Amino acid sequence: MRHFYLGMAANYSDGEWLRHLFAIGRKRDLSHLTRFLSKRYGGEAVLCKNGRSALALALKANFDKGDGIIINGFTCFAVYEAVKAAGLKPIFADISCDDLNFTTETLKQSLELAQSSNVAAVRGIIVQNTLGNPVDIEAIEKFADEHDLKIIEDLAHCAGVKYPNGKEVGTVGVATACSFGKDKSIDTISGGAVIFRTLKKHEIEAPSKVPKFSDHLKTRLYPMLGAMCRALSYIGLGGAMMRLLVAIHLVEKSADNKLDLTRRPSKFQAKLALKQFEKLRRNGEGRIREFYLVNNRDELLKELQRKGYFFGGFWYEKPVSPERYYEKVKFPEETCLNAVYVAEHIINLPNYYTRRDLEPALKMIKSYQKEGKK
Repeated sequence: MRHFYLGMAANYSDGEWLRHLFAIGRKRDLSHLTRFLSKRYGGEAVLCKNGRSALALALKANFDKGDGIIINGFTCFAVYEAVKAAGLKPIFADISCDDLNFTTETLKQSLELAQSSNVAAVRGIIVQNTLGNPVDIEAIEKFADEHDLKIIEDLAHCAGVKYPNGKEVGTVGVATACSFGKDKSIDTISGGAVIFRTLKKHEIEAPSKVPKFSDHLKTRLYPMLGAMCRALSYIGLGGAMMRLLVAIHLVEKSADNKLDLTRRPSKFQAKLALKQFEKLRRNGEGRIREFYLVNNRDELLKELQRKGYFFGGFWYEKPVSPERYYEKVKFPEETCLNAVYVAEHIINLPNYYTRRDLEPALKMIKSYQKEGKK
């Protein structure tokens, strides 16, 4: 049995693409999702076009132009783009190889470096809980209080996850940004939200425009097109079809989804997002994506692909993904050595396959696993 992973909407198998394609949303679904998020995360929710727009709105509302914001040294371009779009200066903090998150020690180092080099006055921290692995939030909150820093949570990977102290992720800090993009904890192909805990809606320029028709169409069709590509992959044509769909702009790569502070998600996306949140609530704690640090990763990925497991193409090669945007970031590799190391050795697994499905892949991965590393 083959498992086609990222780039082909593999989590929309078993008929899920049909439910997505024919979902009917109404205006009340936008209101229902807004109220649900406000109640769950303790604030006032605002719906956004996508995750990076949500994060940019959270940052813009809580900080002044030119402020420095500490972000994880192993992240995606969307986070960097959101910080820049808000007129702020991103400051990277190195990570722990154990959970892919910054620590109070690396936060301190980044803060001191920013202060000594006069880069910017650091005013905040984005906590991303990488791949669903939660930070030590008590230590982070204490550090933030000591240095008068505001915390913004990025919920893209970690909806439903709990911190070690039992708090639910998404309930800490001045605001929480959610992403409903491809392969996120809540996945409606695009969409997002911000929950503000210290500001009222009348203080925020909330997105009010409907989605562009082209964006609505791509969001609606992607799971179906992904299913077609997966089917064609059995005869070696899936990749070619996906490249064609990207070329004719029927499919958009996740990293290319444009930031827009004026638009909200489609009504049907709000309906589907609410259903996924309710399912998450029924199932209890959210899922964490497993990762391993391996030797000879390129060789391993090829071997996995021969067995039908396509695990390449997500958070690989560079500390800020995807690689095609890496030069824009001007990443400080000399001060984020662990992030560089992890980017060269990590392999992470999808969290929507069963353990039984993944068992052959896990055996292969563990044979390449680095000594003493997860």
